[in-house]
Amino acid sequence: MSTIGFIGGSGIYEALPLNDVREVEFDTPYGEPSDAVTIGEFADTGRDVAFLPRHGSDHGVSPTDLPYRANMYALKKAGVTHVFASNAVGSLREELEPGTLVVPDQIFDRTSNRDLSFYGDGVVVHQPFADPYSPELVDHLTAAASATTTDDTNVVNGGTYVCIEGPQYSTRAESEFYRAQGWDVVGMTAIPEAKLAREAEIAYATIAGVTDYDVWKADSEVTLAEVLENAERNQAAIKAAIEEAVRTLPDDHTCEAHTALEGTINTPTDAIPEATRERVDLLLGEYL
Repeated sequence: MSTIGFIGGSGIYEALPLNDVREVEFDTPYGEPSDAVTIGEFADTGRDVAFLPRHGSDHGVSPTDLPYRANMYALKKAGVTHVFASNAVGSLREELEPGTLVVPDQIFDRTSNRDLSFYGDGVVVHQPFADPYSPELVDHLTAAASATTTDDTNVVNGGTYVCIEGPQYSTRAESEFYRAQGWDVVGMTAIPEAKLAREAEIAYATIAGVTDYDVWKADSEVTLAEVLENAERNQAAIKAAIEEAVRTLPDDHTCEAHTALEGTINTPTDAIPEATRERVDLLLGEYL
């Protein structure tokens, strides 16, 4: 039975209800993860869940500086095959009011200072990324959210998450530009997390809880206090959705993400430096 990863975003620093819990500190070639990985059996299902708070339990690292590669590598090392993540986001649409849960299916990358790949240093990997979230998991997570939320909670299947560098929020000009492109929500952590999940052949989807209207809306000035208050309010609904998604994911579920590296390595094996081969063995070993 596959192990499910859960990456908790802002406001979510504790794991789902788990039995036989253990905390594992993973060493990775990419440094230390944000925190120890909490692993346990979910609700007597026989399925293990590995939980990692994206920003650490004390939220001590900004979006730009997060150890994204170490985090995803640690989950891969823990045997994770699917990741459900959560994000706190601002809304770029009037109808996506705070409290709305969005399961995006697209990303627009506006970041500029992040390590976007596990690879390099003598090995070149070119992967398709047209659908940055695993389509089957997007539908599955949306159904789980719809099944567990109250009638007054809006759940949206699909939408574009524009990922900005941060840690500052948008200017009004930027916010209006994002709206003019037809994008739906804005946040700071989708990239490179989604790219690294694909590079690790992990199926990946996220549920984004709307906390604010960014700054495009009249009289709207996003503040940390507002974000934290609404992130806390969204926490129960997000966790309930994740629990349902974990509970109902078929034991033998597989999708294209799980073979995403096939035919993507552009460097002959014998040309890859030995040190690089050792570093990426967990990820590329079966293809080299």
